Amino acid sequence: MATGLHDAERDRLFEEQASRFPGFAGCQRTTQRTIPVITLTPVRSDAVSQQTDEENSMTTNNQTIDPAALSPLWQPIRAGELQLPHRLAMAPMTRDRSHENGTPNEMNARYYAQRASMALIITEGTQPSEDGQGYLLTPGIYNDEHINGWRIVTDAVHEAGGRIVIQLMHVGRVSHPQNTPHGRQAVAPSPVAPASPIFTASGMQPIAEPRELSTDEVRGVVEEFRVAARAAIASGADGVEIHSANGYLLQQFLSSNVNRRTDEYGGSITNRIRLSVEVAAAVAEEIGAGRTGIRISPGNPLNDIVEHDVDELYSALVSALAPLDLAYLHVASSGNDAALLRELRRLWPTTLLLNRGRTDLVTRVHDIEDGLADVVTVGSLALANPDLIERLRVRAPLNTPDRSTFYGGDEHGYLDYPTLDLAAAA
Repeated sequence: MATGLHDAERDRLFEEQASRFPGFAGCQRTTQRTIPVITLTPVRSDAVSQQTDEENSMTTNNQTIDPAALSPLWQPIRAGELQLPHRLAMAPMTRDRSHENGTPNEMNARYYAQRASMALIITEGTQPSEDGQGYLLTPGIYNDEHINGWRIVTDAVHEAGGRIVIQLMHVGRVSHPQNTPHGRQAVAPSPVAPASPIFTASGMQPIAEPRELSTDEVRGVVEEFRVAARAAIASGADGVEIHSANGYLLQQFLSSNVNRRTDEYGGSITNRIRLSVEVAAAVAEEIGAGRTGIRISPGNPLNDIVEHDVDELYSALVSALAPLDLAYLHVASSGNDAALLRELRRLWPTTLLLNRGRTDLVTRVHDIEDGLADVVTVGSLALANPDLIERLRVRAPLNTPDRSTFYGGDEHGYLDYPTLDLAAAA
């Protein structure tokens, strides 16, 4: 199944990338206790982020749903060492509101704690190393400052009764020297640049040709994920999710167009899946398989990715991951992959999380009823409704996401979505 971008699709993604920060007024240099400031202008209502891990819009008005239709959501389930009270989890969503050095702040802690009633919070993509950073104001988890910052977040979530895993995301070639602490050239499986530009502190810029990782450096990436996972647990996280999706480094190794290597990490499917499997094995060894999840997005063309052999590739990958007995597999569906989803469900022995973007909640609940998923994840719905679970249980109206505040900025559009109590008082 070929998934290369046609010119029209590439142009659409280019425009969406360019629209991420159209009203950028400058990234204010910050200290540890200062909130970064980015000013945004509205994004098109149909925009689909290349950066966020949840490209969905929720169209269901839950006031018209028969409560019985949601009943499968409210059954508890175990995912490895994670005991989940129900089956509606928060998908990872980049929000660009950490400190400039990658340290989470008190504002981030409040944001995640507000959403502690979700079955599981999967955090925004978090770089495991300096080379792993691609975007401005994203968090890291590879030094003591990061650990201490994340400790503020995890403590707040746990005090509110929630469960939180940190998503480990190495962006690979989707980066720019201006967006990283060391100012170095991006790294990738092969020296193939993405077609789309990237936003930097000085505006939109093309992404230069990345540097090809040596075989030893690829093995070093495995250790970066291992160390980052250890740091995540030290910060108080309940586990980690390995990001092998959305056109970032691990999916770049899976791809047909970016991975042109001739060593043991390139060429055959067995070789192209090797890095994802080695990372998962290393993380599971370091922190325990029951605390380790992994996310995949079969056929996702974001960040100029092509996978010519999607069905065979992902069947092989999931088969190779299955013996690790990970806590969960998190699948982001393309919407045109029904047969593949059924096959991955058959191959996967533990808990399966499914993100079926741009579908209504009832459709997602059917996936649980049908046995296709054990847990479903939502993004913008959780973003705009801190008390989503409570609202669904009592059939209350839902807040509408404000897309103009998705990326960067202050508390507006981040911490000020009203809860039921506040809405009633107003």
